[in-house]
Amino acid sequence: MVDVAERAGVSLKTVSNVVNDYVHVQPALRARVQQAIDELGYRPNLTARRLATGRTGMVALAMPEIDHPYFSEMSSHLADIAAEAGYRVIIEQTLSDPTAEQAVLRDREAGLVDGVIFQPTRIATLDIARLHDDQPLVLLGEVEAPVTTDHVMIDNVAAAADGVAHLLALGREKVAFVGLVSGDITSTNRRRLLGYQEALLDAHLPLRPELVLECQGFAAADAEASVAGALERGVRFDAILCRDDRFAVGALRALRRAGLSVPGDVAVMGWDDTVVTGYTTPTLSSIAPDKRELATRAWQLLEERMSGYHGPGRHLVVGHGVTVRESAP
Repeated sequence: MVDVAERAGVSLKTVSNVVNDYVHVQPALRARVQQAIDELGYRPNLTARRLATGRTGMVALAMPEIDHPYFSEMSSHLADIAAEAGYRVIIEQTLSDPTAEQAVLRDREAGLVDGVIFQPTRIATLDIARLHDDQPLVLLGEVEAPVTTDHVMIDNVAAAADGVAHLLALGREKVAFVGLVSGDITSTNRRRLLGYQEALLDAHLPLRPELVLECQGFAAADAEASVAGALERGVRFDAILCRDDRFAVGALRALRRAGLSVPGDVAVMGWDDTVVTGYTTPTLSSIAPDKRELATRAWQLLEERMSGYHGPGRHLVVGHGVTVRESAP
């Protein structure tokens, strides 16, 4: 920075203001400093910056699957918001592995980032409380969060009930849920199944265990196999609530291969309102978490933690809607 200041004929403070993109720098002065930076090949040293300011200017984002449409879109929102605040984002994929999730809190990001936004799926609440130190942390998703940790989520029970209510309003009475996943110990499916069941009971409809379909995994092909298997067993339904849009894509394929029309014979409701919903045939109605608001509120809480807030955890519930398309019009 001394070399840049000498080359540009300015103070160290001015160079710092340009490097940190402060707005109150005259355009001509900024251009002169930037030219000196380019000529000298100056790059900020993150280690030195942390020693001087206590910050790295970087945050970590830990997600279960970076190729899942929902997590991909959430990551994009968070990266955009962080960039607007002058931060860079390190993205880590945990693949819902408990050891990898514990490492996010225990040691993997120690000293590298100023804070962590984390969507866990399998780590226990007590482990979060035990492993979480003073590193600023905000949790996303359905995991139970300790009272000391910030957490942003939607109300999955209410969202599932809204999805079922929409299907019932179409005159459907045999609504299937796709589906429970073998070996899944997370609370996501439990809450969505609860909302599905509550909506049926509120409508004075019986709970039919055979309409709660089980899948062997989380891929679209697993949902396709589950729906196809149910039809082969003689199970009949006139609507489906799916745990996510990938499952809905699999359900659409199974119904088409069975010669059933959507929505004529079976109405289909996805979940997450991801980009895939506009490119299926028919286009897919979907429960729509406010992903931008989830990202915005999570970032606001993290910034407050990084700025010195040490109070109890804030637990925020963000809104959702139902986006209506051709599969359940």
